[in-house]
Amino acid sequence: MAEAKFKPAETSVGEFLTALDDPRRRAESKTLVEMMTRITGQKPRLWAYGIVGFGEYHYKYASGREGDSPLAAFSPRKADLSIYLSAHDDVDERDALLARLGKHRMGKGCLYVKRLDQVDLAVLEQLVRNAMRAATAPESYK
Repeated sequence: MAEAKFKPAETSVGEFLTALDDPRRRAESKTLVEMMTRITGQKPRLWAYGIVGFGEYHYKYASGREGDSPLAAFSPRKADLSIYLSAHDDVDERDALLARLGKHRMGKGCLYVKRLDQVDLAVLEQLVRNAMRAATAPESYK
């Protein structure tokens, strides 16, 4: 089996976030670090591709594909904050929360937010909690 490309990086989260050019993006990242640390009870860890992750779980799909991933994660991209949500959580509940979130775009398992001040942080926190719960549910990966 090939070595996983998505894995923890050597750089510290502090170094990574300090190197961000945009002061607003640095401040928003600090807010997300505080939120996700509180939700997961885990310290942040930098993963490949500039993803700040919290905790870790192992997944294995019916196809045999498996790997490790953070329980909660985000990436401070230039265009958007990418907040990684499990594509396996309760879709109806997620859609109801997204309707109350504020300005965003949603991909398959990734929430894109231009600015944190355009979203309801309590709703975002619930979305992250739900995704983390779904990530640890074994039946999610069948």
